[in-house]
Amino acid sequence: MRIALVGGGGSRTPVLYRGLMERVATLGDVELVLHDLSAARLERIGKVFTGMDEAGGNGVSVSSTTVLDDALEGADFVLTAVRAGGFEARRLDEEIAISHGVLGQETVGPGGFALALRNVPALATVAEAVERCCPEAWVINLTNPAGIVTRSLIARLGGRVVGVCDSPTALGRGVTAALDLDAAEAAGIHLEYAGLNHLGWLTAVWHEGRDLLPELLASERLAEVEEARLAGVGEVRALGAIPNEYVYFYEHTAQAVTNMTRQNRARGAFLLAQQRDLASELDAATAPDAALAAYEASLGRRHDSYMALEAGLERSPSTDVFASTGGYHEMALSVVEAVACDRPVVLIVNTANRGALSFLDADDVVEVPAVVGQAGVFPLVSEVPPPKRALVQQVRDFERETLAAIATGSRERALSALSRHPLVPGEAAAAILDGYASRIDGVGQAIGVSA
Repeated sequence: MRIALVGGGGSRTPVLYRGLMERVATLGDVELVLHDLSAARLERIGKVFTGMDEAGGNGVSVSSTTVLDDALEGADFVLTAVRAGGFEARRLDEEIAISHGVLGQETVGPGGFALALRNVPALATVAEAVERCCPEAWVINLTNPAGIVTRSLIARLGGRVVGVCDSPTALGRGVTAALDLDAAEAAGIHLEYAGLNHLGWLTAVWHEGRDLLPELLASERLAEVEEARLAGVGEVRALGAIPNEYVYFYEHTAQAVTNMTRQNRARGAFLLAQQRDLASELDAATAPDAALAAYEASLGRRHDSYMALEAGLERSPSTDVFASTGGYHEMALSVVEAVACDRPVVLIVNTANRGALSFLDADDVVEVPAVVGQAGVFPLVSEVPPPKRALVQQVRDFERETLAAIATGSRERALSALSRHPLVPGEAAAAILDGYASRIDGVGQAIGVSA
């Protein structure tokens, strides 16, 4: 089996490698091909891989290339983990929005809009290469903003595209821990979850024919679930559903902006500095174990600081950084296993709606449980809490208009899209858009504005 990872020089690639090593017995012979535009990034990841091999053996054949067609030729699965513009662009995405008093976050609001304007065209190039080099391959998207990007890929490549995100899985893990379910019991639960990417709610937790969510909502242990603490335990109980962690940015927007302003930096600036430090450490590492140690320390800091700037969330230090940060890649490999081994499984993924959410259109990309297997991806009928449906529809409209702006290269459509987002005041939209177009490579080009 040949798996191509586009964006293979990214800092989470070793987590995917770890996951593949753990699944060799199930997947059989696996060839992993890493593609990245930067040979230096690939070389750094190679050092970490060598450290991992020495620590525990591999069983996975690995190669790397900066030539996209070479990476994709004959691939059975293509995983896309692209960040056009890198962390420097993310820093600007967030800081320009905050300078206008608007939320600055990677995927929610203006930051997600600017990222889409860069990543959707980048993924269009990948889709063209898939059509040339491996037209029968499955494409598993890990690129943000996952809903918009997955929708653009489905429009081009059809039903063998699925988007994955680790947020619903992380929420499920927190809930099963609060319910005191052991590993075997947790493996047997079914989560009802519904919404869009980074805008969804857990509405039921089924175990042995019984929904355990009402029991948890009534318990003091609800406060042990990070997402419930972020949203507010009282608000969660009143709604009767637990929101995805990113719903915090919609419901506590002013507090998030205040927190970022007080810190005088958004998460993008933190990650940019961290990634530069890691690159320097890996360049200097002469021994594989030193490279692995530097990588693990950096990954741990990244995980432990998650939502700290925005929401003041404190996490216990991770004891296994690969396990604590492997959600995206674990989801991607679960799709690979379900398809390659023809073992259908229910996963919460981003896929075409096709009636799963009755109040959205069939071609809207939603995040819901779906049966995933060799035959395809089949979303299950799901329900968003009624008070939240209008918000979901508004964000859906923003996503549609953003893709229309990219397709037409129109500043007017881009301004229309940004103005539709519920977190963007109309009077700030034009100033934020012009700031993006003038300061961030790729944004102006996408909407026909010269930087």
